[in-house]
Amino acid sequence: MVRIAVAGVAGRMGGRIVRAIMGREGAILAGGFEAPGHPALGRNLGEVAGHAGAPGQVRDDPATVIAQADVLVDFTAPAASLKHLELCAQAGKAAVIGTTGLNAEQKTALAGLATGVPVVFAPNMSVGMNLMFKLVGEMARVLGTDYALELVEAHHDQKKDSPSGTAVRLLEELAQARGWELESVAKHGRQGLVGARPQEEIGVSVIRGGDIVGDHTVYFIGQGERLELTHRAHSRDTFVQGAVRAALWVAGQKPGLYDMQDVLGLKG
Repeated sequence: MVRIAVAGVAGRMGGRIVRAIMGREGAILAGGFEAPGHPALGRNLGEVAGHAGAPGQVRDDPATVIAQADVLVDFTAPAASLKHLELCAQAGKAAVIGTTGLNAEQKTALAGLATGVPVVFAPNMSVGMNLMFKLVGEMARVLGTDYALELVEAHHDQKKDSPSGTAVRLLEELAQARGWELESVAKHGRQGLVGARPQEEIGVSVIRGGDIVGDHTVYFIGQGERLELTHRAHSRDTFVQGAVRAALWVAGQKPGLYDMQDVLGLKG
C-alpha cells in the first residue's frame, strides 16, 4: 500500500483527491493539511473531503503529515508547493506536484529538489491531455510550416494564471516541433494594425468565465483545410485520477524529475 498525503486538503482539488485515494486499490490516505489559520483546521477529514471513511483531522503541520506518508500530492500554489517539496526532500518522500503558474526560478528550484527525491511535476494530470501533448508535436512536424499554429484555451473565472500551465506545455511542444524559440514566436492576442501573419508565429487566445473546467484547442490551419485537436475536461476528477495514478507510480521510482509522459509510458 502507498501512503499518500494531501496538501491543501480543503481546497478546490483537495477533497476530490482524498475521495480518489479512498476509492483506489493500493492507496491509503496518510493525512491532509492546510495553511495556518485556515477555517477547516481541526475539522474531521471525512467531513471536509466528503468521504465518511477518511480518517483523521485537517492539520496545519505539513512536516508531520509528510513524515507519515510515502508520497505527497500537492495542487496548492507555487510558493507553498516549493515549501512542501522542501519538506519532502528533507524527509526523503516522493511528491506529485500539479500546481501551475510557477515561474522560471521556481521551476529551477523544483528541479533542484528533485535530485534527491522522485517528483512528478505536470501542468495537467489528465491521461487524455498527456496524449494530446504527444500528438500536437507530431502533427506540427508532419504538416510543416505551411500550416499556421493557433491555440485557444478556456477556464473558469477564478483561475489566476494565464495562459494556463497546460497551454504553456502545448506551446512548448509546438515550438520544439518546429525548432522555434517559444518566447520569439508566441503571439498573445492581437489588436490594432498587426499586419500580415508571419509564418513563424503561434497565436494564443485566452478565455475566462463561469465554471469552465478546462478546454484547449490547437488549430493547424493550411490553405484549403484545417485540423483542430481539442481536449475538454468535463470534471476535475480527470486530473485527480491521473494524480493518484502518478502517486502510485512515483513511490517506486529513483530520485529525479518526471512528468505524466513518464507515468503513462508515452516517452520514447
